[in-house]
Amino acid sequence: MQLAGLLLVIGLGLGSRSRLAHSLPPWLAEYAGDTLWALMVFLGVGLVFPSWSTCRVAVVALAFAFAIEFSQLYQGQWLQSLRQNRIGALVLGRGFLWSDLLCYTVGVLMGVGAEGITRMIRDRGRKAERSGSH
Repeated sequence: MQLAGLLLVIGLGLGSRSRLAHSLPPWLAEYAGDTLWALMVFLGVGLVFPSWSTCRVAVVALAFAFAIEFSQLYQGQWLQSLRQNRIGALVLGRGFLWSDLLCYTVGVLMGVGAEGITRMIRDRGRKAERSGSH
């Protein structure tokens, strides 16, 4: 299920950077990609480290996203050449923006919220299962 969610978020994120984004409201087209990128990082960290708490996954994902954003302040030639590649640009970004830090925070918080909702639904199902079996 987590992998499916991760793939869905990647698809939505790529879509937000395509021509389809022109049909979105301007503010959503502007910020959706960065927000979904951070959500993807959150889901990826959770997938690689399934035993970690949601809080730990969130902190690591946010630290990673912030580190990538702050790395954009460094303009070394080798890093700039990586950013010229489409995949390099999608992963490393092109230029530092303070608004991206907000987008990353929102994206990770979306993951935390989705995980909380999922856990609540799963716990209710287990509780109902136990109640029905007595």
